[in-house]
Amino acid sequence: MPSAKPAAELRVIALAGIPKVHAGDDIATLILNALHNSGLTLQHGDILVIAQKIVSKAEGRLVALASVAPSSRAQTLAAEVDKDPRLVELILSESTEVVRHRKNVLVVAHRSGVVLANAGIDASNVGEGQSTDGADSHVLLLPEDCNRSCRTIRQRLADQTGIEVAVVINDSLGRAWRNGTVGTALGATGLPALLDLAGTPDLFGRKLRTTEVGLADEIAATASLVMGQAGEGTPVVLLRGLKLAARDGSAAELIRPREIDLFR
Repeated sequence: MPSAKPAAELRVIALAGIPKVHAGDDIATLILNALHNSGLTLQHGDILVIAQKIVSKAEGRLVALASVAPSSRAQTLAAEVDKDPRLVELILSESTEVVRHRKNVLVVAHRSGVVLANAGIDASNVGEGQSTDGADSHVLLLPEDCNRSCRTIRQRLADQTGIEVAVVINDSLGRAWRNGTVGTALGATGLPALLDLAGTPDLFGRKLRTTEVGLADEIAATASLVMGQAGEGTPVVLLRGLKLAARDGSAAELIRPREIDLFR
């Protein structure tokens, strides 16, 4: 008797051949070249997950710390958290609120609404080297608007291929109440970022009451498994086979309003 086919199957493919990205590069063209070199073509319903760092680089979000003049507020806070005052100045400029801070920890609400450490500013995989004293000389800021970046890349892909795909920008974020970072969606388009399953029956016919699924975050975390966290050099992942609801959303759906955010 032949074995039964799986009820669902999802392919997760890290694209090889994405070069080092510089300011002004067209991410959509780099993706299409990598697909071609891998013998792949886009299909309707595909999802592309893109590491935040290459989007930031393409959008010119690299900052030399030597160009930053820290304010008195940044200097005071830097002394409390034991961080470079120039870095703290950038964190404050990218944020609307300092949520938590102690030595070596500075958690803020980014201008996009995402609560995260250091406003997502990072020096890993930046590639601009270090200063003479061994400290980081350059840091990379998040894109100004990750959802807008997703829409732009998605439209560029559609213009060049005629194929409609979903696009997610992901980054590794820590979480309240849990250890370890997890791939998280900072931007999304072409899919419902948040699925409301209220009213959906379970196996026994009982209707779910308050269940919501962070679909874009689950996609981001899945892609992170093959994207890697260090020097893998595979910042774009193709997901194929996931059946999506016919609704276009954005990662803004995933941000919990402050009035019901018990962490704050």
